[in-house]
Amino acid sequence: MNKIMFISLGCDKNTVDSEFMLGQLRDRGFFLTNDESEADCVVINSCAFIKDAQEESINAILEAAEYKKTGSLKRIVVAGCLAQRYASEIKEEIPEVDAIIGTTAIDKICDAVEGKGDYVDNIDRLPLPETKRVVTTGGYYAYLKIAEGCDKHCSYCIIPHLRGKFRSIPMERLVKEAEFLAEGGTKELILVAQETTVYGTDIYGKKMLSELLRRLCRIEGLSWIRVMYCYPEEIDDELIETMAEEPKICHYLDLPIQHASDSILRRMGRRTDRAQLDMIIGKIRNRIPDVALRTSLISGFPGETEEDHAALLDFVEKTGFERLGDFTYSKEAGTPAAKFKDQIPARVKNKRRKEVMVLQQRISLEKGKSRIGKIMDVMIEGKLPEDNIWIGRSYMDAPGVDGYVFVRSLRDHMSGDIIKVKITGSKEYDLMGEDIDLN
Repeated sequence: MNKIMFISLGCDKNTVDSEFMLGQLRDRGFFLTNDESEADCVVINSCAFIKDAQEESINAILEAAEYKKTGSLKRIVVAGCLAQRYASEIKEEIPEVDAIIGTTAIDKICDAVEGKGDYVDNIDRLPLPETKRVVTTGGYYAYLKIAEGCDKHCSYCIIPHLRGKFRSIPMERLVKEAEFLAEGGTKELILVAQETTVYGTDIYGKKMLSELLRRLCRIEGLSWIRVMYCYPEEIDDELIETMAEEPKICHYLDLPIQHASDSILRRMGRRTDRAQLDMIIGKIRNRIPDVALRTSLISGFPGETEEDHAALLDFVEKTGFERLGDFTYSKEAGTPAAKFKDQIPARVKNKRRKEVMVLQQRISLEKGKSRIGKIMDVMIEGKLPEDNIWIGRSYMDAPGVDGYVFVRSLRDHMSGDIIKVKITGSKEYDLMGEDIDLN
């Protein structure tokens, strides 16, 4: 059982878990391979957030099970949220699976691979593996997961049942981890959690995200620090000031707002209303005028009327988010919203989502055109097959969810290089530009 193939699915928090598991497997002496034909064991770090993610995870498990029947594969280990949620069902319905690792047992991965049992532990346990991660994002950017779990209990969300209550990771550990990442070449550090804005409240008795950010800004080698998953009601003046004052912190905030109709926000169990959202966003933009705001929305939540949908469109139009994603409501068993009687038909959910995204496409194009002629810092990620065209991201673009900047440059670049670019054109979600030092 020497060669391990690892499949990581789901969110960036899952990516961090996968990297820690890979580090443990490496330290135990296992060899990692991307070739299923030579793997002795497959580990699948699964996702169960919404139906589509569950189906992707199940399909990956079934593919591995089939290969176990016909190939050289000897063992299958399933980890992550799907394993936490459906451990008994997986073992019963897919007998080819040999071991289950829950979300709070990533430090048990080697034991599971070696056949020492299943590990679906206490949902509120906080595993802190004593190992160095195997960074899988290319090295020039990396995620720093600062907390686990969530205490919000929104009516549509299964995460507290899969990840447990909110638990902050001690600051000293996070700083050391960030130093390790920077020493390995990480230029952009992306802070993630189910909710980053209440970091520290459980172990320090107060919000400590600002303090953590200031300490991370002192780490040599880091150029950009980006903060994701900031619940709007928890954004305080101290955090805004820290972002405004620290030059390494990207002027970018990800606000998972979900809706703008007061009645839907109440049914969702959210803790803000439209007026509060407008106030918070206004305060952020007033102090940080060049901030890029990203949000995620849900269309077709149970009970959403045409008036609610119109209120959401009005909010999107007037707020003018730089980045926005919209998802149709996914009915998740075990959540209060799954029991609501006034479920919305799929065709209506899809229609409403399309209307939101068509509106956002126009807004995004207009904002992109307004940047033509401006000089922006762009982090290079790679090169296109076309001559002298490089692909990169500005501070306004988080990897995997936002757009790109396509740069004409006669110079050679490495991934992670940050260059000055003059913006020359815009598409709906991407920008075009030229390296201002073409000589």
